[in-house]
Amino acid sequence: MHIHLLAIGTRMPRWVNAGFDDYARRLPPEWGFSLKEIPAAKRHSDGPGRSKAEEGRRLLEALPKDGQLVALDERGNIWGTEELAARTGEWLRAGRDVALMIGGPDGLAVSCLQRAEEVWSLSRLTFPHALVRVIVAEQLYRAATILRGHPYHR
Repeated sequence: MHIHLLAIGTRMPRWVNAGFDDYARRLPPEWGFSLKEIPAAKRHSDGPGRSKAEEGRRLLEALPKDGQLVALDERGNIWGTEELAARTGEWLRAGRDVALMIGGPDGLAVSCLQRAEEVWSLSRLTFPHALVRVIVAEQLYRAATILRGHPYHR
């Protein structure tokens, strides 16, 4: 299994890169975790529709072949940490690549949400899209510690 984090946005602030890199480094090497940054689309004066559609197209093009898509969206299902650990264990057993998709400032395009096999919400709160990649990396690390029986989760 390989977990692909597909995220809109490049040139993140140092604190985002430092936080993300810290947790990504801690993940089990057999997970093959990687981040693919997709450039944000140009914002248009007529609203976010065209920008989101363009970002959605770019994200879908970056999907691994035959990978399972999990979209992150505020309207998705909220998983507790233990539930994420259980799902991660299922992903490992299935052996399929998994792509976790993070939209840009305006969220994910409808095309991405429709293509997703699962839609995951980190919270009913709204987070800056840059922070989401740090939270996801930390939660995956926490899930890995649960699967290994490590006390980090407590």
